[in-house]
Amino acid sequence: MTSTSDPNATDPVASEAHDEPELVGTSVDDEPVADKAAPVRKRPKPGERRVQILQTLASMLEQPGAERVTTAALAAKLDVSEAALYRHFASKAQMFEGLIEFIEQSVFTLINQIHERETDALVQAQRVLTVLLQFGEKNPGMARVMVGDALVFENDRLLARMNQFFDKIESQLRQCLRAGAEANGSATPTVDANAQASVLTAFAVGRLQRYARSGFKRHPTEHLDVALRLLVG
Repeated sequence: MTSTSDPNATDPVASEAHDEPELVGTSVDDEPVADKAAPVRKRPKPGERRVQILQTLASMLEQPGAERVTTAALAAKLDVSEAALYRHFASKAQMFEGLIEFIEQSVFTLINQIHERETDALVQAQRVLTVLLQFGEKNPGMARVMVGDALVFENDRLLARMNQFFDKIESQLRQCLRAGAEANGSATPTVDANAQASVLTAFAVGRLQRYARSGFKRHPTEHLDVALRLLVG
């Protein structure tokens, strides 16, 4: 899972999605082996196994054409029992909620920084879209969660939460675009901003969907500068 803190950089989302913690093939229930000839296996620190579970789930979702990730497959990947997974998460839905929380915190932290550092409203809108699409591009497994492909057979509340995420993105864009329309002397700034924000949000979702469904071959940032000039101005 990858995040960043500089939305003005050329590549504001550092790619760490593949840097999983090293797994030593031990269960959370394992005790250190008494055999002196064998290396001592350390228990994960508090919270460490939870992070490993989420990172491994995200990594499994990055596989092009991956079908539904089961808890059995996830446990096998981590070399733990399914029961061990449920000591850290009450359900698989809660594991996906952990991924969604990471998406929300990462993206909205970047958006808040954009608002703090950039005064031009239309540039703000462009950068909001840019960090959103770059985040998805650098985190392929998360992109599948964002567009709902990884949530099709999961709890309905997960998809509803991702829909709320994009509603918030649209609201952020609407705020920027309304200020831009007012600055440009529009007679109907609210109407203009509402329509444009809806189009831009649909554009972002479409780019992320194409990325996920192309096996991560069609990057969401493809020709992005040109697209933003046409859509935002």
